[in-house]
Amino acid sequence: MIAPSFADIFRNNAFKSGLLPIQLDAAVVERLFQAARAEDFTLTVDLAEQLLTSSSGETIPFEVDAFRRHCLLEGLDDIGLTLQQADDIRAYEQRRRAEAPWLF
Repeated sequence: MIAPSFADIFRNNAFKSGLLPIQLDAAVVERLFQAARAEDFTLTVDLAEQLLTSSSGETIPFEVDAFRRHCLLEGLDDIGLTLQQADDIRAYEQRRRAEAPWLF
């Protein structure tokens, strides 16, 4: 999604859903919108390089928070991020069970 602005809750929900909201200057968005009317227009999104490339060869840089970029590139949602710590979580649970067995 490309727009001049996004509401915070929409932006956050988009990232959590694996979507990339790209915020650009309103004039750039309007120029892309007009160019998109052409039948052969394409727009390539390179998240790794944070660049849009149009079929005419124009490149447009965009900004994405480094953490959000990492999550999108790695296909990580909140659960995936947590599961990256699975070994540490298991170790904590085993240690806690040994320290306070009456809780279990």
